[in-house]
Amino acid sequence: MEAVSPKIKQWIDEGKDPRIAYWQGGLEAVLNVFSPYLEPGKLIPVEALEEDEFFVFTKALEVVDLSPGLRAAFLPPSIAAEVTPPASADKLQRIETGKPSFKILIARPGKEMRIMCIELSAQAKKPGVDIFESGVLLGTYDFDNPRDCLAALNKIVRAHIWEKGKWGREDYKRYTVNWFGKVLDLQNGKVCVEKDVSFLHSPTLIRTNRIDAVFTLVEEVFRKRANDPDDLLGKAVSAIRMIPDVEARAAQFNHFAEKNVFEFLAAMKKCDVVPFNTSSDKENEQFDRECAGTIRRIVKGMVSGG
Repeated sequence: MEAVSPKIKQWIDEGKDPRIAYWQGGLEAVLNVFSPYLEPGKLIPVEALEEDEFFVFTKALEVVDLSPGLRAAFLPPSIAAEVTPPASADKLQRIETGKPSFKILIARPGKEMRIMCIELSAQAKKPGVDIFESGVLLGTYDFDNPRDCLAALNKIVRAHIWEKGKWGREDYKRYTVNWFGKVLDLQNGKVCVEKDVSFLHSPTLIRTNRIDAVFTLVEEVFRKRANDPDDLLGKAVSAIRMIPDVEARAAQFNHFAEKNVFEFLAAMKKCDVVPFNTSSDKENEQFDRECAGTIRRIVKGMVSGG
């Protein structure tokens, strides 16, 4: 709390409700603790999840659609139990003490941080969403059950905490890569996406066509995962790099690249995120060229470590 105490004091000096000011300050402090483990634009669990906890997380992952700079943390009961509003703040009390709480915290950076606190526990007396900025409760949404909360969550997040203003090319890339990463992990084509800012759905955002967009996405996702030492794909790449025989290593790189490119493309088809059956003859020819070129570039990147 030390880092945010001056901010809380300022809010209270400005006449803000101390209960709200302390609660927002506490939420910001929690996010600061976990900040090193968070990745902009992604919902990240703050610790390893049990099977029942992972089920709740995947349901949230499907609908929590984040713009590229938002930080978001999923708090399972072991952590969420320690994150409680002031006892005197009745309207902020969503779950009884001792009940297993599931919380999501989402923060929008800026001169005045906006923060959203979501309670998703099936045992909450009042699942829902609270939105804070500058020590003020800007809005609140109450639901009868977590299912209804999840059903409305995408619209609430987009309306109240998405980053405003113009995005750059890298923002569009990060957003689309993060979305497709969820599609791959969940093997689910119903993952929420804003098509107007996804370069797969709107290729002109990065000045390309739809076939190029497909393989740009495949290559970007592969590169990101290959460079992540904690990702299974990244661990596999590291293992191949340890093969001492040059020819055997090269063969494994090529096989691994082909395998993953085709798996990514298969997921696009299975999850119906790309209408491959509408491609023209010219696009089919381009598809074959880009597929081969993407595999070559991925292999080169693995060899060079880039």
